[in-house]
Amino acid sequence: MAENKIFAGPRIRRIRNALGLTQTAMAEELSISPSYLNLIERNQRPLTVQLLLRLASVYKVDLDELQGESRGSVRALREVFADPLLAGELPGDHELVELAEAAPNVAGGVLKLYRAYREQAGRLSDLAELLAREGRGAVLSGALLPLDEVRGKLEVRPNYFAAIDEAAERFHAALAPGDDLAAALKAWLRKEHGVVLRTLPVHAMPTLRRRFDRHSMRLFLSERLSPFDQLREIAMEATQIALRDEILAELDLLALSTDEARRIARFELARYAAHALMMPYEAFHATAQRLRYDIDLLRSRFGVSFEQAANRVTTLQRPGKAGVPFFLLEIDNAGHRFRRAGAQGFPQARFGGGCPRLGVHAAFSQPGQILVDRVEMPDGLSFLTVSRTLEGPQAAFHERLRRTAILLGCEADHAGETVYAAGSAENAAIPVGAACRLCERQGCLARAEPPVTRPLGLDEMVAGLSLFDFQ
Repeated sequence: MAENKIFAGPRIRRIRNALGLTQTAMAEELSISPSYLNLIERNQRPLTVQLLLRLASVYKVDLDELQGESRGSVRALREVFADPLLAGELPGDHELVELAEAAPNVAGGVLKLYRAYREQAGRLSDLAELLAREGRGAVLSGALLPLDEVRGKLEVRPNYFAAIDEAAERFHAALAPGDDLAAALKAWLRKEHGVVLRTLPVHAMPTLRRRFDRHSMRLFLSERLSPFDQLREIAMEATQIALRDEILAELDLLALSTDEARRIARFELARYAAHALMMPYEAFHATAQRLRYDIDLLRSRFGVSFEQAANRVTTLQRPGKAGVPFFLLEIDNAGHRFRRAGAQGFPQARFGGGCPRLGVHAAFSQPGQILVDRVEMPDGLSFLTVSRTLEGPQAAFHERLRRTAILLGCEADHAGETVYAAGSAENAAIPVGAACRLCERQGCLARAEPPVTRPLGLDEMVAGLSLFDFQ
């Protein structure tokens, strides 16, 4: 019998508020006491048959709607909390009824999240089955792959390593390189460590960028690399010697679980150290502010590539001398992600970076051009984005050039501090989302997938602008 009791307090309260009645006035019209009505509205008393009939007579309330308004939500919520992950969390359905009736929007949000969770679980199950068919099921485990673990650690933290930056500045000052850092590093490696540098042709080193031969104490670089990339490789080798303790200390703070993950992270920290040596913090920060973060002028001033200068502006977070909090995303033309970083961590939750309408995707159709956009998220938050393609190592005649694209972004509140503000102000904001699977914008011509938060709108009589109509 308890299952048939109707607790509809929030709905009664909504009816009363819509009519502009006090509890006393409504109680009088329903021939009950105000205290009893108060208990009903707080779901401490169920609706009786007599009271239901009285509601229908006095206020023309649809009894079916009154009795069934939250039943669908309660059934769906019951399914959510029957999941093994949540089993045992609720002693009964009373709290589910209260949630569905008192906070229907919250209940809907819970159901959306659960649908997304189930879909992701289904995809992982499909992937496991596919790998098992290929004979690789035994290698799957609950642990992250080393590269994913390193990315997960680096993407959520500020892209600033104080000890490495300070040590790189001291090393740069000791070298006193003038206008030729490459020559200073070559001389230091030869004089202090007996390391001689040589550039090898493609046929001698067809698959490598850099190789250090410990027996002959020679550092080999591929002639495929641009002068900027060659400088970075030399700087990486030098900093792994001169800044060894600082790099290892920061590596320990990352608390990685495997030796392979530590090896990958050590490479990333050496890359960071190389940028810090090529563009010392104090000088780079002052110049970036003076040039209003013009990446092309910065690359020219410091003799680095566009990619290297863009990476460096995401590291300007020294206390007391912080710059604009830029973040960075690098992808290839198939959408594969290579790098995500940010002065305050990559803003995954707020920006996402998976929307096909972002300029980083359009950049591939205009190689070498800088595309400046102001984009707006569904919640109204705006960002300034600067996108451009990057050229990889020199390709041989029979090879295709490796080309990626980089997106440099910051919140629109900081746009005025950059040279790119004028370019973004000329055009209206481009509406974007975090990713198609999480975006509910209607009629988007760029939509590549349906949102996980909405059921598909399967209506053979109506076709929307998007390939994936949804309700």
